Amino acid sequence: MIRRLLCALALTCAVVAPALADGDDRGYGLAGILSASNKEDLPPIILSAGEPLSEVPWELRSGKYYEFEIQGDGSQELGLVGPDFFRAIWIDEIVVEGLEIRPLGLDSIEFDEAGVMEIGFVAIKPGQYYLKVPGSTGDTQRLEITIK
Repeated sequence: MIRRLLCALALTCAVVAPALADGDDRGYGLAGILSASNKEDLPPIILSAGEPLSEVPWELRSGKYYEFEIQGDGSQELGLVGPDFFRAIWIDEIVVEGLEIRPLGLDSIEFDEAGVMEIGFVAIKPGQYYLKVPGSTGDTQRLEITIK
């Protein structure tokens, strides 16, 4: 019995050790899905009175790491809501003026004055989502997001 266990352990080490030494077969580095090779920058979201949030909808892939900026110009107090989207991702960090925040979750954000916020996240749950300016009804005040 012990001999079989040792043989199985040796075989497992022979198969797994080379993969661990080189990252894995998907090209991730030692940081796994947080590796630079798995990161993609998304176009910024612009928060400005009467201006569209984004030019194109986002198409994301589950398991991929993304970063984007939200740029508020201070033209008025504006926010973004998207609770279903924020529950379909894992937020790695939010950076505001060099301060890094690592939240357990998020429901919405708001800009009271001009500024820039950067959000890094991993897309998790496939589906159709959105981010929008609260209380707005226009299509330009809504960003459609698909996670595949």
